[in-house]
Amino acid sequence: MNRATVRLGVLLLAGVGVVAVLLALLWPFSSGGLPEGSGETASGVQVNRLSERDHELTVTSAALGREGMVRVLLPEGWEPGSGPWPVLYLLNGCCQSRYDSWVTEGGAADLTSPYPAIVVIPEGGTVGFYSDWRDGPGWETFHLTEVRQILERDYGAGDRRAVAGLSMGGFGAMSYAARHPGMFQAAASFSGVLHTRDGENGVDNLLSDNGEDASKLWGDHRSPAWAAHNPADLTGRLRDVRLFVSSGDGSPGPLDDSTTVGNDGEASLLRQAQTFAERARANGAALTVDFYGPGTHTWPYWRRGLERALPLLMGSIGAAA
Repeated sequence: MNRATVRLGVLLLAGVGVVAVLLALLWPFSSGGLPEGSGETASGVQVNRLSERDHELTVTSAALGREGMVRVLLPEGWEPGSGPWPVLYLLNGCCQSRYDSWVTEGGAADLTSPYPAIVVIPEGGTVGFYSDWRDGPGWETFHLTEVRQILERDYGAGDRRAVAGLSMGGFGAMSYAARHPGMFQAAASFSGVLHTRDGENGVDNLLSDNGEDASKLWGDHRSPAWAAHNPADLTGRLRDVRLFVSSGDGSPGPLDDSTTVGNDGEASLLRQAQTFAERARANGAALTVDFYGPGTHTWPYWRRGLERALPLLMGSIGAAA
């Protein structure tokens, strides 16, 4: 074998090695899958695999100006490259101790396990109100652009979506569905803030109690941004969305213990829900209500609300159990 032949063989082997390395590096992203184990995928997403089904993402978010957290629950049969899968967003309420309280307190992992859909639980801020602030974080962009694109790219998420939330998250569910026509086929609110302009200034109080300047959210109350985000003002945009609304009256109910006292906040939210429901029906929306009487602003009722709403939510996106 002459020197030219040996040199050619060495070059060919080196070339094959470079191609193999490139393919190994690019495979998880070009195929739409995730690398084995925990690690970082494309575009600044750190994946912590809590279990085969349960992934926690740390997302470098331009919309937030910092990292944001997302919990993803995968359906049975999911594997890299599979899909398209329907998606259910679960939105948290204000002031929760953890962003993923739907899992840690709301039983979402067990309740959703029979359904062939991806469940996503994104961080929403202590009092983020599911909006792009005039002066502050862009929660709406984070959820509906950045997180959505990650789900589609890395998890095979499709274009069939439902959204549900408790309290502030109920506001987010209805506001998102109305503000983004066609993005969600169903929306549910459990003890939700559904009328931010009802005169009681509940949003202002929540913001100030948590050290936030209310004017940085939607401006002062004369700003059209208040109506542009308010579910009770947006019911005309929800005719093509299947809706579920539940709330208690604030008095101790069957899921409370003997030491529980009444809750004026839940009673106020019931009045907001009733106003929202009246307007939604007048605008021709497909609406299911569960105004169950006695019941406080606590997790046992929100867990039950999700369980009752899931057949409607999942059925609307083609993910019936």
